[in-house]
Amino acid sequence: METSKLDPLEDIPKGRLATLLEVLGVSTKLGLTSFGGPVAHLGYFHNEYIRRRKWMDEQSYADLVALCQFLPGPASSQVGIGIGVVRAGLLGGLLAWIGFTLPSLLLLVAFAFLLQGYDIASAGWIHGLKIVAVAIVAHAILGMGHKLTPDRDRATIAVIAAVITLSWHTAYSQILIIVAAGVVGLWLYRKKRAEITSNLQIAVSRTFAVCSLVLFCALLVALPLVTSSEEVGWLTLFDSFYRSGSLVFGGGHVVLPLLEREVVPTGWVSQEDFLAGYGATQAVPGPLFTFAGYLGAIAGGVPGAVVATLAIFLPAFLLVVGALPFWNGLRNNPKIQGALVGINAAVVGILMAALYDPLWTTAILKPMDFALAIILFMMLVFWKLPPWVVVLAGAAGGMLLG
Repeated sequence: METSKLDPLEDIPKGRLATLLEVLGVSTKLGLTSFGGPVAHLGYFHNEYIRRRKWMDEQSYADLVALCQFLPGPASSQVGIGIGVVRAGLLGGLLAWIGFTLPSLLLLVAFAFLLQGYDIASAGWIHGLKIVAVAIVAHAILGMGHKLTPDRDRATIAVIAAVITLSWHTAYSQILIIVAAGVVGLWLYRKKRAEITSNLQIAVSRTFAVCSLVLFCALLVALPLVTSSEEVGWLTLFDSFYRSGSLVFGGGHVVLPLLEREVVPTGWVSQEDFLAGYGATQAVPGPLFTFAGYLGAIAGGVPGAVVATLAIFLPAFLLVVGALPFWNGLRNNPKIQGALVGINAAVVGILMAALYDPLWTTAILKPMDFALAIILFMMLVFWKLPPWVVVLAGAAGGMLLG
């Protein structure tokens, strides 16, 4: 009698399996070492995916970052998912998300059960990791600025975007700056001949993409209707975190007030536990949205952590998968290219502003902090040491300074 296959991986060609495992391995390394928040993550991604591995050219990476800045949800996670999809299809995007997200999720769920009351956020090595983030982002800005702001007009857009970002703090200021920069770029480069950009190989059909966008909207509308009349067990928890992940622009820090309104008044999480978990989230690598896993663990144990994490990240996945198949056509349109020139310059400006606030203002508190930052920058830029070595050196330096 013929035995049935028990290993689903047998159906995957060896070359594709190797690529998928590579995506999982690289993203997991980033998930273990990417400290410093969403802006720092883009710097880590740029160094690992673009500079070292050449999975995507500089222009395509900048365009992907610009696309994800438009979308609600965690921008750095969306960029990682997008790179995974480009590299290895839908499964590659899923593995890129798992690798980047799982380390911090496990740490925060462990904290929810074991470590409450420990003030690890003020430890010296944590401060050192914040200084590492300053060096990483400075390195990314240096590389992206050289490519995306090579002339006076684009440098001016970048500086104006940085000034506005630093002086105007609202949930929607970032997306409005990007829209305005796109309009300026469209006007400045309206007569420029379109350049043929590298065509990204997106292994996702347009039909599947449309279904993803329809599902995103359907869940956003249907879940509140189903749970409004009465609580429906885990579905109520799923609805709260799905809406939070769908309606936030500007990254992980902006989602905090949305989550607090969802979990504290309902009694799922106390105010004290909420603040303790937020402090722990600053101390772990990976996306800030894994804070949802901590809150879910407090509210409903391990099943709650799984439900909350899947719910808050699902909108990001649906939106990226829904947008990518249409992105090649748009980015090769001459008008869209003109807008992207302005948008990419503005992204450099937004990164410049973020280098100062929140990274510099929370990490560089005294002269020796700056001394450690320039040593780490030298290790990264001139010695070209791997980021994990720089992370370890920064943590050790932070302990010595502390």
